[in-house]
Amino acid sequence: MTPEAALAQLRAKADPERAAGAAAYHKAPRAYLGVSVPDITAMATAWRADLDVQRRIALADALWKTDIHEARIAAAKLLTQARIKDDAGVWQLIASWVPGFDAWAIADHACDAGGRRLVADPSRLDEVEGWTRAGHMWTRRAALIITLPWTKQNHPTAQDLAIRDRVLGWAARFADDRDWFIQKAIAWWLRDLSKHDPDRSRAFLETHGSRLKPFARKEAGKYL
Repeated sequence: MTPEAALAQLRAKADPERAAGAAAYHKAPRAYLGVSVPDITAMATAWRADLDVQRRIALADALWKTDIHEARIAAAKLLTQARIKDDAGVWQLIASWVPGFDAWAIADHACDAGGRRLVADPSRLDEVEGWTRAGHMWTRRAALIITLPWTKQNHPTAQDLAIRDRVLGWAARFADDRDWFIQKAIAWWLRDLSKHDPDRSRAFLETHGSRLKPFARKEAGKYL
């Protein structure tokens, strides 16, 4: 599968009316084709089946560089897989995208792929911690979104619990950040965590909840 062939498949599903709506909604200044996420996922899944890891990395890189909304989502979908042998190149590519994040949808799909690489090798959290100090809001936000897998375990190990506490420490430092997307990300982390570890979510809100914006505090405690 070449980048040109992949783009041709995406363009064949283009919907100008949907594209106009997506451009107005996401607001990021790039091209939009109006292809649905399920259609993108189906295409990327088919491409992935015929490519080894290195060729998937190359295709994902080329699609990302087009700066087309749906092509960037397809790039992330190409790399979204729980088990990838020799995944260092995959992680490096995903991490290289982070400084260019400028809208939530593409960022979230990329973080979904990246979160699986963190679970495969939690030592990469040292690199992610560096993102928490970035001046770029979307990079700081990515540190929370990419670590969401640790909110979901029903039977966490001691290492998983330590990682939860580490990320909650980042969230505590972010609590005074007034940016809506940062506040929303904190709330998302706490809300999802509360389904599996309500004590940690409750303790965070008791200590830091007053520093959150009211909407974030409400969202974080939705299931408590």
